Amino acid sequence: MKWSNKAANTLEWSGEITNREQKEQVASRIAARVKEGDVIGVGSGSTSFLAIQAIGRRMLAEKLNVVAIPTSTEVALACTVLGIPTTTLLNMKPDWCFDGADEVDPDNNLIKGRGGQMFAEKLLISSSPENYILVDESKLVPVLGKKFPVPVEVFPEALHLVENELMALGAAEVRLRLGKGKDGPVVTESGNFILDARFEQIGTDLEKRIKVIPGVIESGLFMGYNVSIVR
Repeated sequence: MKWSNKAANTLEWSGEITNREQKEQVASRIAARVKEGDVIGVGSGSTSFLAIQAIGRRMLAEKLNVVAIPTSTEVALACTVLGIPTTTLLNMKPDWCFDGADEVDPDNNLIKGRGGQMFAEKLLISSSPENYILVDESKLVPVLGKKFPVPVEVFPEALHLVENELMALGAAEVRLRLGKGKDGPVVTESGNFILDARFEQIGTDLEKRIKVIPGVIESGLFMGYNVSIVR
C-alpha cells in the first residue's frame, strides 16, 4: 500500500530554477539515454531534479524497469514520488550516472558541492563507467574558482585544524557554511560540517592536497575524473 499524504506524492524544489528552459532540454537529452534494466546513479541539483522527472515520465509511458542509486535524501524522495525504485552502492553497481556541477572548466574539471553531497557524489562517479554532468551555459568557466569557493566536508572535531590547513594551502578565505532556515552551521547527511574555501588559483594537485588533511571527509574538487558534459 502506498502512502497517500502530500509529501509522498508531491515533487517540490526549494527555490526558483534558473535557466529552466535550457535545463529542461538537457534533462530530455539525458532521459533519452535510458534503456530497459538500467541501474542509474542520480546526483543532486536543479538540472538533475528535472532529469529524474523526465526519466520517470519515460518509465511510465514505456513501462521501463529502471533502478536509481540516489546521492541524497532529496533525490531519494523524488524517486519515491515518481515511483522509481532505489538501491545503494552496497547492492548494485551503476551502469551510468548523471549529476550537476557548480563550475566546469575547459578540461572538464569540476567544482561541486553547493548541495553538500560531495562525498556521495564522488563515490558514485568513481564507481560508474559512464558519467554525465548536466549543466547550462552559466556553469562554464575559463578557470575553476572564478565564481564559487571549494566546498570541503569536515569532521566536526577537526573544524579548526582543517581551516588552518586550508589557509596554509593558500586559501584566500575560509568560511563555515551556515544553514538557511535553521540556526548554526549546515550539517551534512553524514553529520559533518562544510567549509567553503576560496582559492585564487587551483592547481591540478589541490584536490589531493586537501584530501590528506586529517579530518577532511571530501572536497568538491573533481579533477581529472571520467566525465562527459551534457548541455
